[in-house]
Amino acid sequence: MKRLIVANWKMNPQSPKDAERIFGGIRRTAVKLKKIETVICPPFVYLSLVGIVGNRVSDKRLSFSLGAQDLFWENPPAGKGSYTGEISAEMLKRFAVKYVIVGHSERRRHLGETNEIINRKIKTALKAGLRVIFCVGEKERNPNEDYLRFVKEEVIAGLKGIQRKFLGKLIVAYEPIWAIGKKGSAADAPEDILQMVLYIRRILLLVTDKDSARVMPILYGGSVVPKNAESFLRNAGIQGLLIGHESLIPKDFNEILRIAEKIKTK
Repeated sequence: MKRLIVANWKMNPQSPKDAERIFGGIRRTAVKLKKIETVICPPFVYLSLVGIVGNRVSDKRLSFSLGAQDLFWENPPAGKGSYTGEISAEMLKRFAVKYVIVGHSERRRHLGETNEIINRKIKTALKAGLRVIFCVGEKERNPNEDYLRFVKEEVIAGLKGIQRKFLGKLIVAYEPIWAIGKKGSAADAPEDILQMVLYIRRILLLVTDKDSARVMPILYGGSVVPKNAESFLRNAGIQGLLIGHESLIPKDFNEILRIAEKIKTK
């Protein structure tokens, strides 16, 4: 399996022109790489633009994919979508979206998304054939290890009742909330990430089968920059990265892509 490098643009940029510029800058590097899959997750309003620009590449073997930052928890039939402002899985698929981020801490914190809502979204996305990037992570790292119980609850509640046939389309993104949106120096340490990755795999054994718990991709996100990306990818036991701020800077994001490409996949 290819290593995943996911760009979460969040509520950026503010104009279509900038969106095309950023994506164009990333695409020129992404299409040359063979060992990684680059996933671009722009705001909904830019899905069409990014998809059109991406499709200008004639060689379909060159790998990058389109992702969405969220979706609604129901996928209603035509004419029954009475959910103002929401986006369905079926809409995303029509824009050739392959991945969707679910459960990002910013949506949990600012928009009140609960574990139950996230579980419904995951089920809807998987049933529609989308690959889910399921975000989990603690608010703070405290000495009494309450954060371990917090992450355990997120994983178990988020994956409750997921059918075994869908497990191959699940990806876990570990993003400690205290490390998101900071400078690279605030990122978690590779050795601590490795311990959390092993811990998450033990939790997965409670809600999935043994094989799925062992091979399910786990990404890290939180203050990833070119300076620390190689250490994470080599030493943290992860299968890729979920990147926010640096994904809006083509020069920096491309450097992370090149770093990921040169590291041998275990």
